[in-house]
Amino acid sequence: MTTLQDGTTFCYTRVRTARNTSAPLLEVLRAKVLPGLAAVRINCWGLWSGLFGLAANELVLITVSERGGHANALRGALVAADCQIAELLELAATVRPTSSAPPTREGLYVFRFFDVRNSDVDEIATLSAQAWTTFETTDAYQSQPQGLFCPADRGAERGLMLLCTWYDGFASWETSRAPPAAARENFRRRHALTASTWAIATRLIQPGA
Repeated sequence: MTTLQDGTTFCYTRVRTARNTSAPLLEVLRAKVLPGLAAVRINCWGLWSGLFGLAANELVLITVSERGGHANALRGALVAADCQIAELLELAATVRPTSSAPPTREGLYVFRFFDVRNSDVDEIATLSAQAWTTFETTDAYQSQPQGLFCPADRGAERGLMLLCTWYDGFASWETSRAPPAAARENFRRRHALTASTWAIATRLIQPGA
């Protein structure tokens, strides 16, 4: 496990292939893209296939790096391998993750995007961390936020934050819509700072799967 260093960035990339299935894309990423990125200190934090919200020919790739030019190097590697980039966001971690260790638990991973003012990012991160003290410890469902990210460059007025949350399955996700009261109040205050939000549901692709 490596503690995050100053300047560490994460890139959320929705990668696409021209075919109607993601299987060839996974092969290309594993064989051609990820080894080359690792050689230039850009590591795979996670790779996910869609359950809903992603097309059949798309995968989500999150990379992490301490080097500059992360997004440009990633973009170049994907284009060179004939991968299509549907979306690419260069992000920084807020309260989670605190290390570059990748997620490993099997189950449901929900990516939720928040359209926010960049001036509100720190407050949103604080509200989230406070909510999680009860949200992820209840016996009513199994859940654990994996990462809450903000734009790496917060110079613009608005930006997208990204929350990645693990659940043991859809039943827990549904039940978690009614969290403990303390968490619910923090989430209500967070929602008030959010212009809009949307989500996709995925499963983690384990190494060798």
